[in-house]
Amino acid sequence: MDIRELKSIIESLLFTWGDPLDIKDIASIVEADEEELSKIMQEMIDEFDYNMRGIRIIKVNDTYQFGTRPENFEWIKKLSSPKIAKNLSNAALETLSIIAYRQPIIKSDIEAIRGVKCDKAIETLVERGLITELGRLDKVGRPILYGTTDVFLRCFGLENLESLPPLKDIIDDIDNMKIEK
Repeated sequence: MDIRELKSIIESLLFTWGDPLDIKDIASIVEADEEELSKIMQEMIDEFDYNMRGIRIIKVNDTYQFGTRPENFEWIKKLSSPKIAKNLSNAALETLSIIAYRQPIIKSDIEAIRGVKCDKAIETLVERGLITELGRLDKVGRPILYGTTDVFLRCFGLENLESLPPLKDIIDDIDNMKIEK
């Protein structure tokens, strides 16, 4: 099969499946080498971006999924029925950022950093699929270890956790904001 036919098949798979598809699954279906397929997927991502297509291929870890271009949000919003958008509270955002940078982490460590209880924030983040239980720590009480999910990566436009901005840059930005006030 030629490259155009392969790309067409991959587009059909991504469109039909809807959810993220692992590179291993795509490779198995199209009977291709994962490493070569990864190069083809990157080529497709670049082509979609270069041509400013209305859809794009989103890569999160080793999974791929179709998504719309963020710049088209205003037009898409007009089409969809109005939904009540519930933003995350500051407590939930603080908790999420601690988990993102310190994972795997237990609730008591999060609370030690924040200085307050975080039961409700963790419950909200789990309900929204942004964090998950990674297991339990092997110590008294066997506390739950929390970490972020692929949903978190997609929501924040990250390919993987290494894509998070360095914590030092964030701290410097906060310090600069304090100086400007």
